[in-house]
Amino acid sequence: MYKHSVRIDTRRCVGCTNCIKSCPTEALRVQRGKAKITDERCIDCGKCLRVCPHGAMVAMSTSLNELGKFKYNIVIPSTTLYSQFRGLSNLEDIYAGLYAMGFDAIYEEAKAAEIIAEAMTHYIRQSDVAYPIISCTCPVIPRLVTVLYPNLIDNLSPFIPSNELAARIAKEEFCESVGVPREEVGAYYISPCAAEITHIRAPLGMDKSEIDGVFAVRDVYAQLLPFIGRTNGNPDIPQTIEHRAGAFGLGSAVVGGLSMAVGTEHYLAVDGVDNVVACFDEIENDHMSGLVLVEAMTCAGGCVGGPLTFENQFVAKNRNRRLQYSQPRLDLESDPHIQKYVNSPMLRYDKEFEPKNILKLSDDVIEAVRMMDRLETITRTLPGLDCGSCGSPTCRTLAEDIIKGQAVEMDCIFKLRDKVRQMAQEMVDLASAHKRG
Repeated sequence: MYKHSVRIDTRRCVGCTNCIKSCPTEALRVQRGKAKITDERCIDCGKCLRVCPHGAMVAMSTSLNELGKFKYNIVIPSTTLYSQFRGLSNLEDIYAGLYAMGFDAIYEEAKAAEIIAEAMTHYIRQSDVAYPIISCTCPVIPRLVTVLYPNLIDNLSPFIPSNELAARIAKEEFCESVGVPREEVGAYYISPCAAEITHIRAPLGMDKSEIDGVFAVRDVYAQLLPFIGRTNGNPDIPQTIEHRAGAFGLGSAVVGGLSMAVGTEHYLAVDGVDNVVACFDEIENDHMSGLVLVEAMTCAGGCVGGPLTFENQFVAKNRNRRLQYSQPRLDLESDPHIQKYVNSPMLRYDKEFEPKNILKLSDDVIEAVRMMDRLETITRTLPGLDCGSCGSPTCRTLAEDIIKGQAVEMDCIFKLRDKVRQMAQEMVDLASAHKRG
């Protein structure tokens, strides 16, 4: 089964190389005029979705028709969902719309984020922690670390993403309250981000995700829009949920929200995949000291900048702040629901993260050394312009593709030009020799 969240529509792809130049892990190539994803390198950050000018990169979300798959359906609205609607002043409007869509229960991702923030507050005080702690709120971060920064695996937070925690808690509480078996209950996440789709198909740090499907925010927007500003005081429409999040939980949609909830001064909040990569480079080289927590999100601005959202990220960020001001700043230490789960093992990953050896050239050490020598030799013969015209993002990756048998030197247009020029000169010399003869 294809495990990534992005597929390439070859009918729209024109081989323009925009995607291969922007991918942070160099997971894309253009071969035979079409883009191609290298599975083991892709971290599903969604940057290719943003940069493709032809719409050839397509996010693979769950169809709303799948709601009939389970007898009971729980929805986990992303905190970002609330900031998509102009004029939203009561979150009850969103709840009413979700119930009308056919969901039996609602558990906010924002509430789970508050539980994780409280757990993180205790975790950072432990003596055996590898600093800085790298938050796993963004599902791309563990994948990025295992692919490019295996030395930072020990720094990854032990706490699962808030939407996964929400699914675990929601299923447990719903089954207990209604008295139904777990296999009859499905949990669906309304996501701003394509990476969440990969999380349920091929989760890291766990055998199976409790999230059974992912709907894109932009796909449910039209379903919820009629309820905005129109449900207040209507007794015929259910509008309540049991555990509501406060300002801290709502703030988790914006980069820096977790750090503010944790309350540490020694934190770094960084957003945008290129900035995250630059930050991790500095951390790996010990150029950032004194940090306790790194809150990294690969989407610009945080989850409000996700590629599956409807609203402009800056507008959504401002709306999120206004919603925070309208909600109480709950004392996380005194919230009984938070304290019930803050020390629960369900907050933590079930398995350790394993590094991905994407740079390994061969399982045989001697052969790998020979291939590396050849790679360096080929790289020195290439122009070093990193233009991408060959279909590889850089000259070095072209050299790597060549030694792996996935490309040839003449894919470089400059090498091809020189070869054509050489052949033309040889033809001229041959013609001249023939005339003299």
